[in-house]
Amino acid sequence: MSEIRLFVTTTERQAEAVLDRLSEVFGEEDFAIGTTEVDEKRDVWEASIYMMRADEEGVSERLTEALADGFTHLAIEREVLPDIDWIAKSLEGLAPVRAGRFVVHGSHDRDKVRTGEIAIEIEAGQAFGTGHHGTTAGCLEVLATVARTRTVRNVLDLGTGSGVLAIAAWKLLHVPVLATDIDPIATRVAEDNARRNGVVTGMTFATAPGFHSTAFSGNGPFDLIIANILARPLMKMAPQLTANLAPGGSVILSGILAEQRWKVLAHYNGQHLRHVRTIWRNGWVTIHLEK
Repeated sequence: MSEIRLFVTTTERQAEAVLDRLSEVFGEEDFAIGTTEVDEKRDVWEASIYMMRADEEGVSERLTEALADGFTHLAIEREVLPDIDWIAKSLEGLAPVRAGRFVVHGSHDRDKVRTGEIAIEIEAGQAFGTGHHGTTAGCLEVLATVARTRTVRNVLDLGTGSGVLAIAAWKLLHVPVLATDIDPIATRVAEDNARRNGVVTGMTFATAPGFHSTAFSGNGPFDLIIANILARPLMKMAPQLTANLAPGGSVILSGILAEQRWKVLAHYNGQHLRHVRTIWRNGWVTIHLEK
């Protein structure tokens, strides 16, 4: 099934404004949104939303409605994208990613792992989170810091995706790790990746759409919660996430654009969590908090 891109062409400033509007409307859903520079000298940018063909009609109507206030001068254009596994293609030939002691690599780069590094092998095209994205690398860096400074007896990787962060936590800490995702395919991929990395005990995988799942009550509260998701759902779940955090526990939050960090921090400060550190990578931030 083909993927569709709906987009508008405008200036950088307006593209960012459109992106903010799309984040408000589609931020909690599985549609990718973003901006792309087309011509630097002429200040030409595109703001886009991506969907499968089956979702196009509904998304198009909502997009038109979202742009009705302040952006009616922008024409909505359409592009049909070829059926290519862009994740796998984009990662072809990429070097292993290093963050602290961690190195995330594909099977073709096993020989590039150095002595003393904690290797995590993740194949391209399986699920989001190969380590090449700034949010994943930021989480790995903060995870290493937490391991050096805190006693961690159990870990929750919320929104595990490929499982890279859960695998990293287990390999570094050797404590029980619960890895959850709302997508059963991601859960299965994460479990497969754990086996690929030699993790056969100590990790629990669960498809859990919310904190009401017994997976959380049965394995928590947690000394460390890692949540690399998106800003809006992170803000929404702040009370439940904090409730599942053990006293003195640490939280690593990511999937947050730099300009969204203050809103996220405000929600978690409201839950009486203390800000420890923020890491910046390629326009994204990773936030470390403590209870």
